[in-house]
Amino acid sequence: MAIQISASSSHQQTIDARHQELWDINQKVAHDNITSLLRDLGFSVTPHAHGLETSFTAEYGSGGRLVAFNAEYDALPRIGHACGHNLITMMSIAAFLGLKIINAGGFDGVDACLMTHPGPPDECAGFTGDACMPTLANHKSTVRFNGMAVNALDAMVLGYNGISVLRQQIHPSDRVHCVVSDGETRPNVITGAAASLDCYVRSPTLDSANELLTRVRRCFDGAAIQTGCKADFTMVNKYVDLRPNPTMCTAYADAMQSLGFKVKCDLDSKGVPGSTDQGNVSYECPAFQAYVVIPAEPGRKNHTPGFTATVATREAHDLCIAVAKSMALVGWRVLADEDMAAKVKHDFEQDKKRRGSGIDHHRC
Repeated sequence: MAIQISASSSHQQTIDARHQELWDINQKVAHDNITSLLRDLGFSVTPHAHGLETSFTAEYGSGGRLVAFNAEYDALPRIGHACGHNLITMMSIAAFLGLKIINAGGFDGVDACLMTHPGPPDECAGFTGDACMPTLANHKSTVRFNGMAVNALDAMVLGYNGISVLRQQIHPSDRVHCVVSDGETRPNVITGAAASLDCYVRSPTLDSANELLTRVRRCFDGAAIQTGCKADFTMVNKYVDLRPNPTMCTAYADAMQSLGFKVKCDLDSKGVPGSTDQGNVSYECPAFQAYVVIPAEPGRKNHTPGFTATVATREAHDLCIAVAKSMALVGWRVLADEDMAAKVKHDFEQDKKRRGSGIDHHRC
């Protein structure tokens, strides 16, 4: 089936018709607000899905291929939506609403998952966004040093300094970040003392992240030995590297161009040093996470209070509406175009072979 890209198609009109509801979600993003809206619009909604209090699913149709939109809406402590996940949620919901209007045969089994992340202009200067932006794998962990009549804070400091020295000996694309999450409470209290570090270990692939994590743990183990403390290491969660699907990336860039936006689409991109749980999705099914540039002033980068203010503006919201329309169009093509769906699946199967062989180890 040949699919025509149209700037006046029905999915865009559907999204435009829900502009106020989408703006309300953007400004008041929360589990109950989202599920209430989707339920009011007639969707089958499962609140608190998959055993997670903040999770939900909304479904439409049955049988055939399935396109999913990832509405990620977590925020940061104290500074709120400083990474723009309110916009991610709004874009994914809007794309879902836009795709519903197209009767493409229903859903069964995940064939594609789409998501777009906002950010400042400096990540892709001269473009409205980036259709193909890989990210790093990320092991998130906590190490807690415990000591009886020995100073656990010393062990924590030694471990932190060990990481600083290790950074000189790791690949330039690797990253290790640590923060003190629990220190001593009084200068004159040592007995029963404990101190903790939260640590992110990032690398371009899951295999290389595993290798780096082993080296990081040696820093903590060595600090415990030197001070006579015990080091308790806990894995919090794991993000694998994002594997963008080339066919979907290209289709998204074409859709944005049809709306008048210039989007970068380098299928050999080295990506960015951040991480996302959309990477985990890309190991399970064809997926991508595009990047959209929102009008952030210099210094207002992701994870800053200035960016929190930027993502709440009407200007950022309106730009992300165009992104939602483009994601809906990509989803429609995966559902309705047999050739497109076959190419998406072929890309995914070829990528599984590459990551299994390790030929793109340290691809950045």
